[in-house]
Amino acid sequence: MLEIKDVRAGYGAINVLWDLSLTIQPGKLTTIIGPNGAGKTTLLRAVMGLIKPSQGTISLNGAPLTGTPTWKMTDVSMAMIPEGRMTFRDMTVEENLMMGAFAPQHRSKAAANLEKSYQMFPRLRERRKQLAGSLSGGEAQMLAMARGLMSDPELLIIDEPSLGLAPVMVNELFEILGRLKQDGRTIVLVEQNTHRAVGVADHVYLMQSGKVVLSQPAAQVDLDHLHKLYFAR
Repeated sequence: MLEIKDVRAGYGAINVLWDLSLTIQPGKLTTIIGPNGAGKTTLLRAVMGLIKPSQGTISLNGAPLTGTPTWKMTDVSMAMIPEGRMTFRDMTVEENLMMGAFAPQHRSKAAANLEKSYQMFPRLRERRKQLAGSLSGGEAQMLAMARGLMSDPELLIIDEPSLGLAPVMVNELFEILGRLKQDGRTIVLVEQNTHRAVGVADHVYLMQSGKVVLSQPAAQVDLDHLHKLYFAR
């Protein structure tokens, strides 16, 4: 579905990704893990059109994605849930959700997708009239995920969803990811919680210093070996 081949990208004279290649299979949950500075966020920015690769290609369903503006990603049925939630704090929960269906082609299904969001995240229904800035960290993460789903994307990219959350909220979050996976949603999960990320994934990529150093089906991953590579031991 998503094919990244020999990509180099970075910021000005500083290159971060080095000839990086990976494939995201349709209907699967693929997790990308790695320590801080491995290039995970830079990779997502390249995919989403926030930075332009200096080399290589990025394609979606066989069509070139490189050069597509970020605001056009919903046109090709992609959505990203960014690190740090990034909700509109002075808008209500429901207004935040409706922003996820703001693009004209998604507005006709906004009411139906809003109801789906409330069914998946019942707490958001309870807080639909509250300002997003009044939510807890876990509730804000639920809101960010629900907002990303409002356009009913074929490919959902989620960046560090468990960051800063209490263990009970992490458990709830990964239960939701498991349900999305069972529904056949294609998901790219960038996550530092290796145990939970591998546990929910179909395929695992480990990045180090802008390169892929491990690519394996999740069922075959040896966590001890993974952690040795993760910490460059």
